[in-house]
Amino acid sequence: MKIVDVMTPDLETVSPNDTLTTAARLMADVDSGALPVGEDNRLIGTITGHDIAMQVAAEGLDPGKTTVGQAMSSDVLYCFESASVEAVSEKMRGWWVRRLPVVNRRTLGSASGSASRLAISLAVAASSVKRPSTRPPKPIGPLPLPISTRPSSVVRK
Repeated sequence: MKIVDVMTPDLETVSPNDTLTTAARLMADVDSGALPVGEDNRLIGTITGHDIAMQVAAEGLDPGKTTVGQAMSSDVLYCFESASVEAVSEKMRGWWVRRLPVVNRRTLGSASGSASRLAISLAVAASSVKRPSTRPPKPIGPLPLPISTRPSSVVRK
């Protein structure tokens, strides 16, 4: 199974010119702790709730004036649409992430969706469940006749 089969097709991104307030509100709206940062239809980084907290609380910066570009990580973690669910799951475990942007290889960097560990887990579980057969079960052999319907030559006295 490919990751494109289980990904969420709509991916919310922020621009490096957006403020941290805008990014935080979008994270709250989509219930995510991290967002990809995109510019000119390319992924250029990631902003997390932790990044925002560090800039606002630890550095004392104004979230309404500080841009995503000032706080984001320029490390871009992603997977390709053609990757297998198992390979993406392994990457996510190794990188300690719950969500990963899914990139279209043909457009070289534009995100086409988002893969979550929950969606991957559900897909793997569903594919491993044995589906009931639509055919009737095979008979296990002739059923014994009740005593009263046996021929008299078989009945012992």
